[in-house]
Amino acid sequence: MDAQTAETIQNASLDRRMSKAHTMVRQGGIPAALETFQSAATPNFLIVESLSSPHEVIEELDQLAEVCDAGTNVLVIGRVNDVNLYRALIQRGVGEYIVGPVDIAQIINTIGQFYSDTEAEPFGRTIAVIGAKGGCGASSVAHNLSWSIAKTLDNDVAIADLDLPFGTAGLDFNQDPLQGVMEAVASPERLDDTLLDRLLSKCNDRLSLLAAPATLDQTYDFETDKFDQVIEVMQKGTPTVVLDLPHTWNGWVRHILAHVDEVLIVAEPDLANLRNAKNLVDSIGQLRPNDAKPYLVLNKVGIPKRPEIKPDEFSSALDVVSLASMPFEPALFGTASNNGQMIAEFDSRHAVAGLFEEIAAKVTGKAEMNQKSKSLFASLMKKVRK
Repeated sequence: MDAQTAETIQNASLDRRMSKAHTMVRQGGIPAALETFQSAATPNFLIVESLSSPHEVIEELDQLAEVCDAGTNVLVIGRVNDVNLYRALIQRGVGEYIVGPVDIAQIINTIGQFYSDTEAEPFGRTIAVIGAKGGCGASSVAHNLSWSIAKTLDNDVAIADLDLPFGTAGLDFNQDPLQGVMEAVASPERLDDTLLDRLLSKCNDRLSLLAAPATLDQTYDFETDKFDQVIEVMQKGTPTVVLDLPHTWNGWVRHILAHVDEVLIVAEPDLANLRNAKNLVDSIGQLRPNDAKPYLVLNKVGIPKRPEIKPDEFSSALDVVSLASMPFEPALFGTASNNGQMIAEFDSRHAVAGLFEEIAAKVTGKAEMNQKSKSLFASLMKKVRK
């Protein structure tokens, strides 16, 4: 393959969705593959690129087929957009043919199609919520977001409070579980759906909580991938998993941010939050270069006499999508928290409850789906009226 394609595949191999794949890139096209696999086993998945004519491509692949092991999936990248060539390759057992030049997303999506199991259980969507600064209200946003996904979108949700020493999810949801996150990670070899179900506290019919111990009787230093199995088991049993991350920066927090589906940064509209949020956005961009940038929620907007950065200027400086600007409502949030209630439970008509509904729809993709449905409906109505 040429240098550009080699670089694209190498960069794709660094993506979080390719974390379990081992990738080796070699230039030289199909002739190089023939030379390599005459004396070595072919991998489970093989990508070859050819800049030759359709006739030459078929001849080269016929030779490659003689050294390929049974069960090897083959993806061919070519430069000829020819349906007859495509059919000839498929008839010869090639898994897919795409016309180059290719980009990273195209490579990842094509590989994913080979390994997608239509009969497999759906895998839950993970949303990590992290604050740009301590005390900015990230946990409150994470809890109310989870409640809104469960209640207003009628979707099952599991929230994990990963602020292990100081987590407040148990208080906010009026729960006092005896077990939670620490018990889940204590015996990874025993963790399955059944054990996790015993550790989860039911906050309502759609929302479950994996609580933090919220004690200081030990330190919480973990290996980078300590929570991987917990999150994976939660994903298998729940369509949406919300991770309430602590305001800290260590290996396991970085690891989680690199591998979740969506990241939501909560910040207040001041200079220190802007600096921290900028550092977060830049670091997360390096951790997940092929994903969309994190979402932003500005919280405690409009504190009297505090110099504030305007919401539009704040999001523009970060070059991210701002989902909402939460007004400073200490009585509303304080009373709801003291009652062990979410905002929509305490006052369902308050504008803040509506903001959480909007955030929930956007981070779960429901807003985009609703917009597409409306567009489709509008186009259908136009046809009917004609």
